Amino acid sequence: MTDIRVAALYQFTRFDDPAALRGPLLDACTAHGVRGTLLLAPEGINGTIAGRADALDAVLAHIRALPGCADMEVKYSTAAEMPFHRTKIRLKREIVTMGEPDIDPTQPGKYVAPADWNALIDDPATIVIDTRNDYEVAVGSFAGAVDPGTTSFSEFPGWFRSHRDDLLGGKTQVAMFCTGGIRCEKATALLRAEGIENVFHLKGGILKYLEQVPAEHSRWQGECFVFDERVAVRHGLEPGTHALCRACRMPVSPEERASADYVEGVSCPHCIAARTDDQRANYAERHRQEMLAAARGKEHVGRVFGKD
Repeated sequence: MTDIRVAALYQFTRFDDPAALRGPLLDACTAHGVRGTLLLAPEGINGTIAGRADALDAVLAHIRALPGCADMEVKYSTAAEMPFHRTKIRLKREIVTMGEPDIDPTQPGKYVAPADWNALIDDPATIVIDTRNDYEVAVGSFAGAVDPGTTSFSEFPGWFRSHRDDLLGGKTQVAMFCTGGIRCEKATALLRAEGIENVFHLKGGILKYLEQVPAEHSRWQGECFVFDERVAVRHGLEPGTHALCRACRMPVSPEERASADYVEGVSCPHCIAARTDDQRANYAERHRQEMLAAARGKEHVGRVFGKD
């Protein structure tokens, strides 16, 4: 399969009965051969799906017909092969887990278009915060951005509250970003609820910035981790150089793959000390089965990608 189109999407809106939306949405994806994962919650929809352009358009039309989704923006990219192995429509309490039930994500900070982002983050009055997790930041980030060092987005509120005074000292505005825009948008709603009004977030996230801003004018350094088989992308949304460790699902750079600790499908420098010999033996057998399935032109259903 070639020339697959990938759509990353989200929309904060009110769904009174997300469970009632699940079946028809799954049917639409299945009927058109669209794969990927979509999350439904009372606060909206989030996910990444892929398929032929016409098939993807049909599913996106179905989603845009849902309450409050007519103006939903989508970040597109392409892949040489289908980056997902199945279709999953999951019901969640939140489409991005922050664990702050009183936050209203439909009341975010101010959007900043990719074309205007450089001017904002170059302003000395701006504190720039990466709202992603530590393993994502390690793959790439904007120059000078603060890394919270979180392992999940639910840690972000506590991190911000404990570092608020140090972060805001001498700064008059806050700029935040994430992969596709959803986490930083919800993070701006958090800061507004905490009484901070002069807060901004990158519209469309890093993916839209890398798509629209030429490399020669970019403030981005490294690659951007994505939650599919591409693992990471570069400017122009071209595939990056990182691979995925199938043992711990961490992104692995070319330098890390040159380490003696890296064995494809079995271990990497991130997990070598955290796994037992028995676990590595199981990973090795799973990898062997994947290779056998690939040789037969079949997909191995046990294959995984990304991190939650």
